[in-house]
Amino acid sequence: KLGAYKGKVVLVNFWASWCPPCRREMPSLERLYQKLQGEPFLVLAVNQNERFDQVFAFTGELEPAPTYPILLDEQGKALAKWRVKGLPTSFIVDPQGRIAYRALGGREFDHPEIEATIRRLIQE
Repeated sequence: KLGAYKGKVVLVNFWASWCPPCRREMPSLERLYQKLQGEPFLVLAVNQNERFDQVFAFTGELEPAPTYPILLDEQGKALAKWRVKGLPTSFIVDPQGRIAYRALGGREFDHPEIEATIRRLIQE
């Protein structure tokens, strides 16, 4: 439940290993997550419609390997609840639990503008 992370900025990323833009952005999520260690910030990567063994094999190939939580949404229930229209889709949730930003398509999450946006939300 997202409510468990109230007080933190949470980047929720919906992805799948078969999605080329998803594959490209995963290392930047890890770099951002590492850069903001110690801050009230969390990345939750929600995999869509894949089995554990598929996700495990894919993430084992990534450099850097993800250390943030990877959640499995094998039936696509979270996808429907969040009204995700395509992959990748990412949401930045503010410390009060409100969606502050939504992005459809791949991103370089360790880009200075994205980091600055997250830092601003942390300060609020």
